[in-house]
Amino acid sequence: MKHAFSPLVIRGRSLLPIVQGGMGVGISAKSLAGSVAHEGGVGTVASVDLRHLHEDLMARSAQAHGQAELDQLNLIALDREVKGALERADGNGMVAVNVMKAVDSHAAYVRQACESGAHAVVMGAGLPLDLPEMAAEHPDVALIPILSESRGIGIVLKRWMKKNRLPDAIVIEHPNHAGGHLGAAHIQNLGEERFEFRRVLEETFELFRTLGLERERIPLIVAGGVNSFEKVCTFISELGAAAVQVGTAFAVTREGDAHDNFKRTLAEARPEDITEFMSVAGLPARGVLTPFLKSYLSREAKLQANAKADPRRCTQGLNCLSVCGLRDGLSKVGQFCIDLKLAAAFRGEVSKGLFFRGAEPLPFGSAMRSVRETIDYLLTGVMPPDLESKPVL
Repeated sequence: MKHAFSPLVIRGRSLLPIVQGGMGVGISAKSLAGSVAHEGGVGTVASVDLRHLHEDLMARSAQAHGQAELDQLNLIALDREVKGALERADGNGMVAVNVMKAVDSHAAYVRQACESGAHAVVMGAGLPLDLPEMAAEHPDVALIPILSESRGIGIVLKRWMKKNRLPDAIVIEHPNHAGGHLGAAHIQNLGEERFEFRRVLEETFELFRTLGLERERIPLIVAGGVNSFEKVCTFISELGAAAVQVGTAFAVTREGDAHDNFKRTLAEARPEDITEFMSVAGLPARGVLTPFLKSYLSREAKLQANAKADPRRCTQGLNCLSVCGLRDGLSKVGQFCIDLKLAAAFRGEVSKGLFFRGAEPLPFGSAMRSVRETIDYLLTGVMPPDLESKPVL
């Protein structure tokens, strides 16, 4: 593909400067991740609870005895999805696995991703201070933390440098624009100036200088609100980022792993349909105001007032999160089973599901297009001929 940008180079791989964000449950699996990688970018499998993509594993889940068996089924599913993405990529691009630090079994997911042949592990939803240890037996796997401000980047860099390891790239995610779980402590913090890309990039380049690191040593990838060629130009050519990460725009592509109802719900959402709320993981999150979320938010105060620590509230016995507002009785965060709600969204159950989404309009409006068309537009500004009259707002 001809474009004006320098390649993103990670572990000697020359890639398109486009990274597909990890989206679970099941939104970015082998089809989407493999397709993005096939085009030469970084495709990302979201590791959380991939059982839902495999009927045989869901059938076995119904007979499982305890969390250990459920965890093992998810590792089997992750192995299948990584290998499927690699097959679809056919030697092109890079296949990464996104692992949430907030997930209780995150260390096992990292090890499985490496053993299954993933080229990279991306970790967010918490400071990934111990990621190098988790991947120590696989030194050729790229390690990429997701952070939102220069302070967190400094903490991770200094801790990793003591272990003789540097990140192979860093994703800088702006919580005021991204979808899903957001890198801020509270909803009221999302728009703070410390998260602005220009500031974070400048402060990080200065941090590199003080640590004796070359500016180009660690590629910086900006994420959140990337929905146009113009923004890609600004972030890469003007601000000095090495690449951009895109989530929602890829989630609604034809190759996206979720049900078409999921894609339509994201693509047809208006600005007033998108809201922020506190997730059960103790982090702010952003999603579409579907019937479930509207109903939940209308009852949130009452549910939080009745919060109580009770292991039986984890009705699946999965205990997927290290910290869960519902199970642990945390009255200031979410009070619902996030795994059930995200799985319902993946299946296209609009009335029941939780539909994570970024805040910005999509490049092609409500149209579902291909991964290739999406990448073409982001890197060249050329719209598909039948959509040329529909500019991004």
